[in-house]
Amino acid sequence: MIDLKAARAHPDVVRAAVARKGGEQLFDELIRADEEWRQLQTQVDELRARTKLKGKPTPEQLEELTRIKGELKSLEDQLDRAEASMQHFWDRVPNPPDASAPDGWDEGDAEEIRRWGEPADFGFEPRDHLDIGAGLGWYDQERGANVSGSRFVYRMGDAALLELALYRFALDRLVARGFVPVLPPVLVREKAMYGTGFLPTDDVNLYYIERDELYLTGTSEVALAGLHMEEILAADDLPLRYAGYSTCFRREAGAAGKDTRGIFRVHQFDKVEMFSYTRPESSRDEHEYLLSVEEELVQELGIPYRVVNVAAGDLGPSAAKKYDIEAWFPGQQRYREITSTSNTTDYQARRLKIRFRTGERGPDLVHTLNGTAITARSLVAIIENFQQEDGSIAVPPVLERFGAPTRVGAAG
Repeated sequence: MIDLKAARAHPDVVRAAVARKGGEQLFDELIRADEEWRQLQTQVDELRARTKLKGKPTPEQLEELTRIKGELKSLEDQLDRAEASMQHFWDRVPNPPDASAPDGWDEGDAEEIRRWGEPADFGFEPRDHLDIGAGLGWYDQERGANVSGSRFVYRMGDAALLELALYRFALDRLVARGFVPVLPPVLVREKAMYGTGFLPTDDVNLYYIERDELYLTGTSEVALAGLHMEEILAADDLPLRYAGYSTCFRREAGAAGKDTRGIFRVHQFDKVEMFSYTRPESSRDEHEYLLSVEEELVQELGIPYRVVNVAAGDLGPSAAKKYDIEAWFPGQQRYREITSTSNTTDYQARRLKIRFRTGERGPDLVHTLNGTAITARSLVAIIENFQQEDGSIAVPPVLERFGAPTRVGAAG
């Protein structure tokens, strides 16, 4: 949630910022509800003070006290309703975007920062990953749909080994950089989903197990953010960097009819996620660092890509700034997102009550950041970029020591 003190002190500035995400009406409602709540709180405090009598009260004072308590009860009920209204809007106002995020509302408005690598000149018509895998037994969408429904898929044989090698490769590189490897829970309580900003605004994309009141996470960001929920961290321990590997679940409720071919957008997938806790003054540099790690991984795999600065209106509620790495997909003849990294500033930390202490003053809120290291989309990019005319895939040599076959899928 946003800094309410800053919103009260500079409402025009904060409103103009959240308007870039379409949040100006929510902000207006928040300021209105907050003003009502503060006025009622003042009245309640004044009446409570009048109920504190010194010495034995007179009959007249007792009569007045009874009247005041009745009035106080009514005001306290109004105060509770006003606080609930204020909290409702506070939960929904998005994190103001960074000034460097470009204006706009969708991926077409993103600002290209740089490109790396040149798309291959195959000398033949490149195919997409599903055509390449057809008949080789790599993906079975039909049986996946029969068992679990649409957008679930079996990954099998060499494709499974190659995908697992990608995750092990990413973890190896991150651990070498000092990230702590984590196998986090994939079922979390509501407070963890709320704390990371996925509730209440993104509930339609979440899988919920009603019997146990638990949510399946769409990213290990949720569990990694919740790792230090309601804690005060030592300033000298920052930054804290974690690398979580988990299976992820997303309903993709807003993606009907979109990317239904292949495994680019599915309901269940695996991912290695980076997560950082930093001091506020360090979060911009930390964001650039996470991006540099993502780029190094994609470069080591040899996949051509571009980096884009995501438009303010396309950031989502929690992120103040986000970079996407978009790999070149020859089968689609365009760049598509394979990783992203976001700076959520103190938005998640305020909800999760994660602070740090310097010893010089009271505890301050940390800043939190997240970044994708590897998902199965990187596998799709490898299949398409390293396809051979005979139908085989020339696997990046860096993956061989992690169990990937050297050359897979040669057509008979």
